[in-house]
Amino acid sequence: MPKPSQSPPSDPNADVAALGYEEARDELVAVVARLEAGAATLEESLTLWERGEALAKRCQEWLDGARERLSAVRDTAVTPTDEES
Repeated sequence: MPKPSQSPPSDPNADVAALGYEEARDELVAVVARLEAGAATLEESLTLWERGEALAKRCQEWLDGARERLSAVRDTAVTPTDEES
């Protein structure tokens, strides 16, 4: 008898990719506070931990992007020469 086809589980944290930096940071702070409170069950704690990891990764993506943009601006900025002083 063939096994029923199973679709891969959907990512419960897929929505994190659409969050702005401040949204992701604020939610990450809330997740950490809930974990530190220690009132969650083991399963809830694991889910929170995974959400926190996804949020931290999203925040890092935003920070890396900002760093790259600043570097690009700095690299293209015209610096005055000694002759102009």
